[in-house]
Amino acid sequence: MSAEENKDQKPKLNITINYEGQPITVKVKANMQFKKIFEVAEQKFGKDQNTLRFHYEGERLLPEDTPASRGMEDGDMIDAHLQQVHLSLYPFVARSPSPGRW
Repeated sequence: MSAEENKDQKPKLNITINYEGQPITVKVKANMQFKKIFEVAEQKFGKDQNTLRFHYEGERLLPEDTPASRGMEDGDMIDAHLQQVHLSLYPFVARSPSPGRW
């Protein structure tokens, strides 16, 4: 392989994803969207798609982000958390009458 061919190849990064103390390492291209990475991680952790949220250095990663856009380097770690579901009791809360309507 010539030096020019080596330049054209994107280096791969080893990124560790940690979920509940269970790390996995994935090898990714710097320009790969996290959407694909998230799908692989959720499958390896035995979770349904879109049930985990991923954070890097305290900031949430979006599916359209890439390791390059976040300045990630080989060996960096992503934290995965189960998505919290917020229930609203609003439809079930009885509405009190307006003041003066008693």
